[in-house]
Amino acid sequence: MDQRSYLDYNATSPLRDEVRAAVVDALSLTGNPSSVHEEGRNARAAIESARAKVAKLVGARPEDVIFTSGGTEANALALSPQRGEAWHCYVSAVEHPSVLAGGRFHPETMTQIPATPDGVIDLEILASELAKHHLGGRRPLVSLMAANNETGAIQPVAEAAKIVKDTGGLFHTDAVQAAGRMRLDLATLGADMVSLSAHKIGGPKGVGALVVREGVSVEPLLKGGGQERRRRAGTENVPGIVGFSVAAELASADLSRVDGIEALRDELEAKVLSLAPDAVVLSAGVKRLPNTSCIAVPGAKAETLVIGLDLAGVAVSSGSACSSGKVEASHVLAAMGVAPELAQGAIRISLGFATKRDDIENFLEAFGQLIKRMKQGSKVAA
Repeated sequence: MDQRSYLDYNATSPLRDEVRAAVVDALSLTGNPSSVHEEGRNARAAIESARAKVAKLVGARPEDVIFTSGGTEANALALSPQRGEAWHCYVSAVEHPSVLAGGRFHPETMTQIPATPDGVIDLEILASELAKHHLGGRRPLVSLMAANNETGAIQPVAEAAKIVKDTGGLFHTDAVQAAGRMRLDLATLGADMVSLSAHKIGGPKGVGALVVREGVSVEPLLKGGGQERRRRAGTENVPGIVGFSVAAELASADLSRVDGIEALRDELEAKVLSLAPDAVVLSAGVKRLPNTSCIAVPGAKAETLVIGLDLAGVAVSSGSACSSGKVEASHVLAAMGVAPELAQGAIRISLGFATKRDDIENFLEAFGQLIKRMKQGSKVAA
């Protein structure tokens, strides 16, 4: 294969050319944004212009945006509510590890809400748990991702938010995977806080944001200077923030192209099932992000598929996480009740703004060859 096909946008997206140019230009801004001289004011102006563009991505006010080092920090900040009140945290079982870690919450003040076999939160159990929250005298803070990073399953965020608000709680949604792939609006979502990350939408790595609705307070993780309205101390990453804002504008414009991406995804899934009829498309029974497909192949090992595809020039991800050399089953698939022998053969294919039909064809050619070799190996073993 002369050119590689990158189909791992949910891990990170390629840096957009327009973003690269904006970051390079911003590197020439000499001043510290907190300085009052002209150089400082120019850097400050770049940040505030960027803040307005990022806010627009989710229908928020510029002053609602707190810039962070990425989605993980944004999630940790969201799970650090203002001190002085007793809280209990509720998270879905399919959340990103940065949410499952709980921020400042101790394990005894956290409750996981199960997911259905399709990978969406069980709203009845959420409502039941929140109905009895007052027994412990703690106010609920609920965190539910907008869409799952592994399966693409879109969560019932607005419905969950209403349940939370009816009990007087706060509601946070991790929209890192959803931004640029579905329309997001702070009011429509019903969210008090929304997490975002630049590198998922074609921006630079190492910058993100927590959008906090007016009237909601968080306890700063980093204290010192007065940056970000005293909610996140530290000199701002000016080039990263500028790049983030350009990516946000482009991601908003790209929403008009999601139908085309979804058509490519659906075509890929249909042809995969013709090549491997026993394969399973996970979360196929619910609404998913248009770019995401999680496919499990019985009898296969995900790492074998990922390496084989990589050698053929195609980049995808595994449905399992590797930590310290130990391969562990995906907590998302486990929460969905996917059998371990099926989960071990799950791979994630995620498309994006630069995906072409040739990339899909390259994947299918490589995947077909791998399946063919697997079948031949099975016959020899038999």
